[in-house]
Amino acid sequence: MTRRTIADTRLLVTGANRGLGLALVEAALRRGAATVYAGMRTLEPHPDRRVVPVRLDVTDPTDVAAAAARIHHLDVLVNNAGVSLPDGLEDRRSLEDHLAVNLFGLLAVTTAFVPHLTRSRGSVVNVLSLGAIAPVPGLPSYAASKAAAASLTQSQRALLAGSGVSVHGVYPGPVDTDMVRALDIPKTPALQVAEAVLDGFEAGAEDIFPDPLSASATTGWDQGTVKTLERANLALFARPAVA
Repeated sequence: MTRRTIADTRLLVTGANRGLGLALVEAALRRGAATVYAGMRTLEPHPDRRVVPVRLDVTDPTDVAAAAARIHHLDVLVNNAGVSLPDGLEDRRSLEDHLAVNLFGLLAVTTAFVPHLTRSRGSVVNVLSLGAIAPVPGLPSYAASKAAAASLTQSQRALLAGSGVSVHGVYPGPVDTDMVRALDIPKTPALQVAEAVLDGFEAGAEDIFPDPLSASATTGWDQGTVKTLERANLALFARPAVA
């Protein structure tokens, strides 16, 4: 388990204008981050000079390319931007909309910043969801997109390991943000979740469960079927080909 620190690092947080994204910005500042690039679709100022707003709609290739060209040095990429809307799988449009942000947006941003992270031997932190493991009734498209993103995270972990880039998956339960505020369920304050995310990252955890509900689901996780198969597949992937 490789330990890393937020102090003196340069981070990019997508979806940083509100909710968990904004909380992650604040948590990084508390830990002494040198620069936090705040990716957002509509630019908003921040009182701390270390925060640099960056226009970034993760579904817009022009925005993604411009952000990668503007940011020359990066240590940590936090893929937080996401969408969650209720649906009943009546048509595929809702699923496509969720995949566009939660899967393909995550992939596009990561791909654009892999050269930066390779140079710094940095890290990718993908904010996923407990819904990636067990779907939430009423949010099937969200759950499916997060499950796909969780699988992508495992693949990125294997593919980028040789470049010295660590990849971390975050599996929060309900966070008290606009996304789920209307749901009558227990929620964890965003800043509390953000601090736990960075705690897990600094501890070197590959999979981070940053709130009471998600933490309760971790019993046996590290030695469970998912992690066991992931390690076995990684070992197979890393094995040299036989001529």
